[in-house]
Amino acid sequence: MTTTRFAPSPTGHIHVGNLRTALMNYLIARKTGGTFILRLDDTDRERSKQEYADGIQRDLEWLGLTWDRLERQSDRLDRYAEAADQLRGAGRLYEVFETPTELDLKRKKQLNMGKPPVYDRAGLNLTDEDRARLRAEGREGYWRFRLDQERIEWPDGIIGDVSIDAASVSDPVLIRADGQVLYTFASSVDDVDMGVTDIVRGADHVTNTATQIQIIKALGGTPPRFAHHSLLTGPQGEELSKRLGTLSLRDLREKGVAPEALLSLMARLGSNQPVQLRMSLDELAEGFDLSQFGASPTKFDAEDLWPLTRERNQHLPYDAVRERIAALGVPDDLAERFWSVARQNITRLDDLGEWWTLMRDGAEPVIAPEDAEFVAQALAMLPPRPWTETTWSEWTNAVKAATGRKGKGLFMPLRKALTGMDHGPEMGELMPLLQRVPAAGR
Repeated sequence: MTTTRFAPSPTGHIHVGNLRTALMNYLIARKTGGTFILRLDDTDRERSKQEYADGIQRDLEWLGLTWDRLERQSDRLDRYAEAADQLRGAGRLYEVFETPTELDLKRKKQLNMGKPPVYDRAGLNLTDEDRARLRAEGREGYWRFRLDQERIEWPDGIIGDVSIDAASVSDPVLIRADGQVLYTFASSVDDVDMGVTDIVRGADHVTNTATQIQIIKALGGTPPRFAHHSLLTGPQGEELSKRLGTLSLRDLREKGVAPEALLSLMARLGSNQPVQLRMSLDELAEGFDLSQFGASPTKFDAEDLWPLTRERNQHLPYDAVRERIAALGVPDDLAERFWSVARQNITRLDDLGEWWTLMRDGAEPVIAPEDAEFVAQALAMLPPRPWTETTWSEWTNAVKAATGRKGKGLFMPLRKALTGMDHGPEMGELMPLLQRVPAAGR
């Protein structure tokens, strides 16, 4: 059975880049009737916050991305210690003591010599006496995983066959001097223990995948199937990472982006399938196929979310917005008619408030000087309430007969006088809902 996971760090709010990873893993699990795990990578005690963990869960629930299991890496520290002992016993985990400054000097020396800046494995040559002396000097040891220096290969679900020479990669640090277990190690242990079968993540993790394949094998596990999706850029191809803070799911939700709009865009972005609004995750899962995605950087424009949001909102049934409309103070006897009139003129559901304000309180008339006399005459001819769907046509026909005006010259000045705008709902539908109009028109 397919088991996937989404493993965010609760050190901030998740953004559209994180969502792409979460959604792909979710859809793979759902399409196959498998298991989707939400796994909080919270081993960084200083930066991990409960408020961010709660926010991640709230964001996923807003989108309907429900998880089958919730795991916290902070609950598994004893298991990581056990796995570290296993690797030490197998000679795959070794202690090192270089400072960041020393490592930087080594890298610069290697580059000057035309060599790749790979860790030289000096820690493997340390004796017990060497380590004791370094500790006596105040040095703190940390732990690296000894890679087998061979080619690491796997058939990637998106970018195709991958082959990386482990000799070109530094032995990764798995445990810091303060004892913190790093992502590369904790994630590998978890993937083995939790039976993860498929992992989709960003192309910036390809080298991590190579090292994790060896770690997983050293732990006695079978590496999952991996796929690395393209990274997002801005609409002009610019780097998006610096703007991701403004593209958090929390902020998009507060701006009024519809969850179905966001999911519909992110589930197809970077694939050869057209982006079309889908109203359920089942619909998205049905057409989801990793092989349809490309490896090239993918342009993301937040403005593309608004047409999809508009389409979704305009097709919502009245029952879906009943409570929101009631909260605006729309009388019960007008509520359903209000929705049928306003729905085609909104993008965000919050826009409904502006339309009810106009209908309830009236608008500041917009009257061109050359139309002032005409508008005054027309408003004086406005029939008494109650107004119906035929009031607008009956009124404008009478005004046309009295003034000789017709077409745009007739209708536009009257629309702007009643609504303050040159666009909006059909006036025949709007008239019965207008609670107040300019004084000259009663």
